Amino acid sequence: MANHRVEHLTERQESIVRYIRECIADTGEAPTVVEIGERVGLNSRSSVHYQLRQCEEKGAIIVEPRRARGIRLAR
Repeated sequence: MANHRVEHLTERQESIVRYIRECIADTGEAPTVVEIGERVGLNSRSSVHYQLRQCEEKGAIIVEPRRARGIRLAR
């Protein structure tokens, strides 16, 4: 198993990654963008997408484009 190095995440990004981890553990699949926004207090889907891109660039998640619930944990 590869060791992934994760850059510092903001508090909000940590909250998003934590929620993704919980959803995958509880249901076997990642949450939707809308569910993430509701959970962390972001009203705009574009704001959620921005935070997801930041999390991906920092190595915490992998986002599969054009796939519903296409978010995986990188670590």
